[in-house]
Amino acid sequence: MKFILFPLYLLSILYGCGVRIRNALYTSNLIKSKQLLCPVISVGNITAGGTGKTPLVMALAEGLKERGIPVAILSRGYKGKRTSELVVSDGKRIYLSSDEAGDEPYLMAKRLKDTPVLIGKDRFFSGRIALQRFGVRGLILDDGFQRLQLRRDLNILLIDSTIGFGEGYLLPRGILREPLTHLRRADLMMLTKVEDREACQPLERLLRRVHPSAPLFHSRYEPSGLVGPGEEWEEIESFSGKTVLALSGIANPLSFSSLLKKCGMKVIKEAVFPDHHRYTQKDLASLEEIRKGADWIVTTEKDLVRLRDLDIDRLPIRALRIEMRVEEKAFFEEVMRLF
Repeated sequence: MKFILFPLYLLSILYGCGVRIRNALYTSNLIKSKQLLCPVISVGNITAGGTGKTPLVMALAEGLKERGIPVAILSRGYKGKRTSELVVSDGKRIYLSSDEAGDEPYLMAKRLKDTPVLIGKDRFFSGRIALQRFGVRGLILDDGFQRLQLRRDLNILLIDSTIGFGEGYLLPRGILREPLTHLRRADLMMLTKVEDREACQPLERLLRRVHPSAPLFHSRYEPSGLVGPGEEWEEIESFSGKTVLALSGIANPLSFSSLLKKCGMKVIKEAVFPDHHRYTQKDLASLEEIRKGADWIVTTEKDLVRLRDLDIDRLPIRALRIEMRVEEKAFFEEVMRLF
């Protein structure tokens, strides 16, 4: 196994050199970050895969709106088709499909009312459009930790408490996007998917050693209900004891099936697809065969976004809606210091 992984290890060394050089160019001001005339909050991570960025971005946008701070969300639009239109939603109307915008920006646009969502690789450009057109007082960068082109006023770094940093190797040998020392760019850190605080202590000690000055917060997923293709709503309790096929095309499918079990569902089968998978009618045909014996197919909201354009009316399918709950009240106090 070590022999097989050695080429990946060599590539990870080259990758790490490139990352360090790029970071050094920005920290030394040889390449300058651009600045927008409003507070900019970045939500990101230094690992590949899902750490809960989208749920936290939505929680931030909702929390700031409740406190009288209108914001816009800037996303890259990962896996979306190339389009000249940058505005996914103006907070009232959705202008782009999930194929065009990408599943995460589309989901945020659908879930968030009165919050504009924009896409584009150039976050400075899309940020200027948000300020000019929507008069927002702040901007949230979805997956922004590596987007050094735009200066941010608060760098929030998320760490999945269930997997941490893997074996500590950089891509492609491991899951790290950047060396662990780059944690020090974070203004605050948050452990996500926390169910057992005691089990998090080794990871917390590591974070304290690397970046002792950053406040550390904890969050967890809280299921709020299930939603259908036509916006049908089901309470969690109505699915307790039901046999389900867990369907997901996300970075961490095990965490999803585990969450369904905690909701009282009996996961008897799982259908796992690659992250951001674009479903086809052929996939649906296979699901109809696989789901035999299950009362329901339960998927994620991101997956339902990608399934909606297909003929899924004949399938008993629902998506689990989750909210991110931050355990410490001081989290929003830190955010509100910007305004």
